[in-house]
Amino acid sequence: MIKNIFKIAKEVVDLASFNKVLIASAESCTGGMLSSAITSVPGSSVIFDCGFITYSNNSKMKLLNVNEDTLNCYGAVSEETASEMAYGAINNSKANLAISITGIAGPGSSNTKPEGMVCFSIVLEKEIKLSETKKWGALGRDQVRQKATLHGLKILSKTLQR
Repeated sequence: MIKNIFKIAKEVVDLASFNKVLIASAESCTGGMLSSAITSVPGSSVIFDCGFITYSNNSKMKLLNVNEDTLNCYGAVSEETASEMAYGAINNSKANLAISITGIAGPGSSNTKPEGMVCFSIVLEKEIKLSETKKWGALGRDQVRQKATLHGLKILSKTLQR
């Protein structure tokens, strides 16, 4: 899986460079893995502005302007929060494309949100292009984080190909 992550990260860098897109990320459960994958590619400094690792609700509110009501109503792991995280990354950077990832890597879950549930959002030019939830199940923390990183890169690539 790691090999695929870096292969798609290169594809993202190439596509973003070709399309003159500047990317920002807002990550929670992946803890910066997506940003790390992108910045491991030579030339990524041209297309990557910054990454926000907002693990706590407090950091989501302070750094990305996620609304406290959104967190209270939908929770940190929700498409609503993921969308606000992506908007926050756009609004607090020079990027014109942002991706956000928030989920439950495990171990553990809640009554309504199982381990392996991860929410994604992509905002391009201040418009939501994608908001979705994946449920991979209790694969273990490392596997969920890697799957979320790989999926995030794939949806970035797909967005950049349009």
